Amino acid sequence: MSGKHLLVGFVVMGIVVPTILFFFLELATATEFFIVAVTCFLAWGLADLAADILSRPRLENRSPGTAIREIEVSGGDEKDPSI
Repeated sequence: MSGKHLLVGFVVMGIVVPTILFFFLELATATEFFIVAVTCFLAWGLADLAADILSRPRLENRSPGTAIREIEVSGGDEKDPSI
């Protein structure tokens, strides 16, 4: 995940969405806002992690150990031309 994605995700899922939910659900305390913000941010993080895992190529003719070594050698960041 690049810095831009993390920054946008933090602003949207850590501030904007929780603020909207806070007002629409008529919550009252800062603790309730914090709980909504943490829940939204963690859910976004887990969804992003799952999407990253699912977007990786299948093992094909490689063993799991070989695939992990290839990811480590490449630095873990494969550039996606669609981004």
